[in-house]
Amino acid sequence: MTDTQTAPRRPGILASFLIVAGAAGWWAAFNLTLDKFAVLENPGAELNCNISVLVQCGKNLASAQGSAFGFPNPLIGLGGFAAVIAVGVGLLAGATFARWFWIAFNVGIAGALTFVIWLIGTSIFVLGTLCPWCMLVWSATIPLFWVVTVRNLRDGVYGHAATGVGKALTPWVIPITIGSYLVAAILAQLVLDVIHRL
Repeated sequence: MTDTQTAPRRPGILASFLIVAGAAGWWAAFNLTLDKFAVLENPGAELNCNISVLVQCGKNLASAQGSAFGFPNPLIGLGGFAAVIAVGVGLLAGATFARWFWIAFNVGIAGALTFVIWLIGTSIFVLGTLCPWCMLVWSATIPLFWVVTVRNLRDGVYGHAATGVGKALTPWVIPITIGSYLVAAILAQLVLDVIHRL
């Protein structure tokens, strides 16, 4: 295997997905950042995302978990999703990336997914809220992980032995993503009784 990986067989599809998912996540992070600024300026500010006691972002933003690394979590999203968009635009323009880049990109998205899983657990089990903008971030991050990971397996980034696994998983990316959403939704329903509280 050469160090330089060619773009996927259908780079337009992957590129478009990265741009759309990255833009959705970035938009959510941007709105959360604006809401955080609003709360900092006026702790009693009424946020548009505060729909009810259950569906709100104010409690999440004000919590210690909302600044897990000492600064507001949305700032991570602004940078991270911008990088995803940049990769998508690069692919759409015909760029190719080295094997190490795809590995680093995958590791970064895996880190984002790990963080999102922790945030989902915190939101459901600790804060007892469902933050609308946070859920959009979750909804973008989960398929990003599966799509990029399966793409890398299929295209030999992790060695030729893994290509068969990637090819086998490719048709299952959408069902796996939907299954991931369902797990989060079921947990939210079991713990927060979402259906009866909306």
